[in-house]
Amino acid sequence: MTRTFLAFVLAVFGTLSVASANAADAAPELADKAPNQHVVVPGDTLWDISAKFLREPWRWPEIWRANQDRIKNPHRIYPGDVIVLDRDAQGNPYLRLDPKARSRMNGSSAHDDSKTRPRIHEELLIEAIPPIPPNVIEPFIATPLFIEENTLQSAPRIVATPEERVFLGPGDTAYVEGADPEQKEWQVFRNGKPMRDPEDPQRILGYEAFHLGSAKQVKPGSPAVFEIASAKQEMGYGDRLTPAVRPRLVDYVPHAPDQMVTGRVASVYGGVGSGGRLSIVAINRGSADGLEIGNVLALERSRVVTQRDENDRKEDVVVPAVRFGLIFVFRTFERVSYALAVQADGFIEINDIVRTP
Repeated sequence: MTRTFLAFVLAVFGTLSVASANAADAAPELADKAPNQHVVVPGDTLWDISAKFLREPWRWPEIWRANQDRIKNPHRIYPGDVIVLDRDAQGNPYLRLDPKARSRMNGSSAHDDSKTRPRIHEELLIEAIPPIPPNVIEPFIATPLFIEENTLQSAPRIVATPEERVFLGPGDTAYVEGADPEQKEWQVFRNGKPMRDPEDPQRILGYEAFHLGSAKQVKPGSPAVFEIASAKQEMGYGDRLTPAVRPRLVDYVPHAPDQMVTGRVASVYGGVGSGGRLSIVAINRGSADGLEIGNVLALERSRVVTQRDENDRKEDVVVPAVRFGLIFVFRTFERVSYALAVQADGFIEINDIVRTP
């Protein structure tokens, strides 16, 4: 890694602020049999690499150093890089890149400035390894997942179809009421069952959205004329639309919330009762509660055991919560967030506890 490129990266990403008080108090523990180094290969993720070095992979930014300065989002890591486990003067572990590894891969010297400058652009074009498996969450970044209760009734909807057509598919025409005439690209969804707050079942957080496909506004009006562009399922009268948005280009840097957050699993995506590792879950905490993209939360479960006391009367004993996994927040709404289960020792169920680790 060249000095020029490193300076560029530091200018872009800035310095690391420790994500939580707990993390600041206790240094991350190394994993059993943590290697002295790891050679990055295509298919690696930052999470998987971190798991080789740390008991808690999400805390990898805390032990990353470049020029002895901690940085929040270290320079992008590429296949061929060598990650080295080292220790400072106090014996604290940290991770760094072998500065000679990229040069050896490129067949040149790291100290040759004449070859360093043009390689800056070349390195930026190499595809960096992703923090978490991108193929798992990409389908959920731009498609409708959740519709907040106060916006559902104002969402444009299909009010008519061509004569003798009940269901619509690609190339068909739909007539839509309430569409913004300036918005051309839309996603079509069907509002599903209400998502209730596990801590207060009478409270509706919003509605899960079933993504049906996409549509293009071809002639504004009341109603507007739309053409169905793609269809995952048949769509028709009463289905609603939301503007299509481009996925946010986010560096998913894992970190704990800045404050203590405690909530519950409100839903497992797909309408199933339970999930596991790499499942998508919704939780009853969102941006209004301080959550942001990249937050990592622990999954916990508590039990209530009924037994009899010395007078043979039934009593409930609450067993302390036990941590069994981690979730990684990748999309937030005001009161709800969606997260990927990056670790799970067993099934994830609705009403499981989530909290700042």
